[in-house]
Amino acid sequence: MRRILFVLPGQEELGASLQSLGSFEQGVLELRHFPDGESYVRVDSEVRGAQVLILCQLHHPDDKILPLLLLVGTLRDLGAHSIGLVAPYLAYMRQDKRFHAGEGISARYFARLLSQQFDWLLTVDPHLHRIHALSEVYSMPALALTAVEPIAQWLRSQVQRPLIIGPDGESEQWARKVATAAGCPCEVLTKERFGDREVKVSLPHVTEYLDRTPVLVDDIISTGRTMQQAAAHLRASGMSAPVCIGVHGIFAPGAREEMEAAGLRVVTSNSISDPSNRIDLAPLLMLGLHQLLK
Repeated sequence: MRRILFVLPGQEELGASLQSLGSFEQGVLELRHFPDGESYVRVDSEVRGAQVLILCQLHHPDDKILPLLLLVGTLRDLGAHSIGLVAPYLAYMRQDKRFHAGEGISARYFARLLSQQFDWLLTVDPHLHRIHALSEVYSMPALALTAVEPIAQWLRSQVQRPLIIGPDGESEQWARKVATAAGCPCEVLTKERFGDREVKVSLPHVTEYLDRTPVLVDDIISTGRTMQQAAAHLRASGMSAPVCIGVHGIFAPGAREEMEAAGLRVVTSNSISDPSNRIDLAPLLMLGLHQLLK
C-alpha cells in the first residue's frame, strides 16, 4: 500500500529526515489564509487508497489545530485509506484534572477531538502526570516513545565524562534512565528548607564529580528558570557550566537567549524547530512507525 507523508509548516527539517529513512511519497499540499483569517487547504497529491501520515508538532496548538482538522477532512473526502498523526510534541497534557471549580479538563477533551479524526497517534515523551498512559484518554491507538536513547547517543558522542543531574526530585526517574543509557553517573539536586523563605540547594557527593561535565536533563524547557537556578548552584560548588538538555524546547519568549547569556549550552531535540536542535528524533520515530504501520 502506498504511504504518503505530509509535512506541515515548521517541521521541514524533521520531515526531511523521516523522508530519508522511510519509503514515503512526499505529500504536496497548499495551506494558507484568506484575508479574513480563514484557512485554505488544497491537497495536490493522489491519496485515494493510501496510508497517509501527517507530521505536525502541536506547540502553539490553537494556531495549528483547525488547519490540521481541515486537512484531515479533505484527505478523507479524497479517499485516503487511513490517516495517522505524528506529533513529536503533544499539546494539552497539563490540564489533566479539575484543579479549581468550573475548570475544563482540556487534556481529555483534546484527546477526544484527535481520536475522532485520526486512526492513530505517534508522539515522544508526552508530559504525563496524573494520566499514566495515553490509552487512558485516547480511544485510538496512541504510541508514546521516549527520547532517552537519542539523548544518550548524543551525550556519548558530544560530551566528555558527563554527569547527569536531575534538577529536582520529580526529574530523578527521567535523569537516571538517561544516565543508565549513556553509561555515566547520575545525581539529583536536593533542597533543604530553613523556615518559610530560605532554601539550600546542594549536590550530594559534589567533590567526587568536579572533573565531570554536568548535564541537566528534563523533558520540557519552558522558562528555563529551574535549570538556571540549578546551574548557579553547581557553579558555586566549583563545577563547570552545565549542558542543559530538554526533549521539547517550548521556550518562553527570550528564555533560550537568557540561558545562553548565562553561559549555558542549551540542547533540544527537533520535536520543535529551534536553533538549539541537536538531537534528531527521526530514527526513533521510524521505530514507532514500524509498529503502527504493520
